[in-house]
Order: sequence, then C-alpha cells, then structure tokens
Amino acid sequence: MPPTQKDLSPQTPKDRLAIALDLPNEQEAMRLVDRLQGTCQWFKVGMELYYAAGNSIVHQLRDRGFNVFLDLKLHDIPNTVAGAVRSATQAGASLLTIHATGGAAMMSAAAEAASAPGSPRLLAVTVLTSMDANELAGIGITASAAEQVLRLARLAQDSGIDGMVCSAEEVASLRKETGPNTLLAIPGIRPTGSAVEDQRRIATPAQAIAHGASMLVVGRPVTRAANPAEAARAILEEIEQAQLVCSKNKS
Repeated sequence: MPPTQKDLSPQTPKDRLAIALDLPNEQEAMRLVDRLQGTCQWFKVGMELYYAAGNSIVHQLRDRGFNVFLDLKLHDIPNTVAGAVRSATQAGASLLTIHATGGAAMMSAAAEAASAPGSPRLLAVTVLTSMDANELAGIGITASAAEQVLRLARLAQDSGIDGMVCSAEEVASLRKETGPNTLLAIPGIRPTGSAVEDQRRIATPAQAIAHGASMLVVGRPVTRAANPAEAARAILEEIEQAQLVCSKNKS
C-alpha cells in the first residue's frame, strides 16, 4: 500500500467531510461508494464493517484513491495498542481512533508507534456523542460532558496525539484550548431536517464548521438518503458556505 501522509490538514470541503460506511459488509459498502459518484474523498470504516471485511475494505478504498478514517476506538494495554497502530499503518489508514480513557501511557505508546513513516494520524475519542450527563453519571463520571471532554483532550495532547473526536457542543472550547492546528473530527452531524436518532449532542454542518471543526463525520443522513450523492453534495455546499463566512469574519 502507498504510505499515508501525516499532513492532512483540511483545506477544501472534500477534505472536511468523511462519510461513515456503517454497513454490515464489504459489498454494501462498495455499492454505496459507487453511488456517491466521486463526491467524497474520505470514508470512515468503523468496527461493524472492519470486523466483517478486515483490511480488504481499507485496501479497496485506498486503491481507488480514497482516504480511510479507521474508527476502531482502540482501548487496551499500551503494548497492544501500539501494535494495532503499526498494523493500521500497514493497512494504509490515514486516520485512526483510540480512546482517550485508555490513559496517558496507552496514548503515548500509540503516539510513539505512529511516529514511523507512513503512519496514520491519531485521534483520541473523548466522550461519545451518544452520551449525555445521565449516561456519564451511570459510569461514575460526575463531571459534565464538556468538562470531561476538555480533561481528556488535554491528556491526549500532552501524550502526543494529533487530534480529538468530540461533539459539536465542545468543539469551540476545544479549539480554543488546543490551538488552530489540532485536528478536530466531529460526529453527530445532522443537516437541517435530519432525524436525531441515537445521537444526543449534535449540530448542523455549518454550526460545526463555525465553531472550529476540522472534519465532519456524517453517516445516516447520507447513507440512508434516496440519493446519497445529492445528499453529500448538499453537505459539501453547506461546508463551503460556512468556510466563506468564517474567512470573512477573520478578515
């Protein structure tokens, strides 16, 4: 596989949108990719699809010129996670997620493994967008979601991690805390009129970009659309408009 590039700072709307291939098998995933008609550059491969297809799906996407966001949320002892990072490098992933709750030693080991040439950039998952204050309290975390996200983001940055995954509710404070170059990937994106479903802390594409998001992760609003390519293009247009507004506000 060709080496991935560490410099993946988003520049264009296509750089900022990752379509979540949350599908049960490789065949359905590639059919969706075909239906998107080249509108997207990034695809997120999560646990459901990866456990069904393995590295084959990563190779197929890479061979067709796409970037792969491998969302495995690694959380294990430091040595095991470091080995998994090296395996993801061989597969050709450009981004890889780990759980910030794995702690500083685990994240530092992952960051060291990802320092090799061709390694993916690492994103630390802070608090899942399906969780709210009640869910956090149920696992013994008394801090608010915003407080917990900030605590974990600081830990991740100190451990050498390239960026974080958080909800749009926390992205503005995280951008202020971590600086302009940290890669912030935001799931739970719902274009206006979309169903919320099992996401709790959500935002529209324009809201997320305005608050400092680097990359938006969108699944069902595109993958379940009658015309996925049209749905993706609408989101890209919203991202472009939000970028223009942000540029004017800075000038």
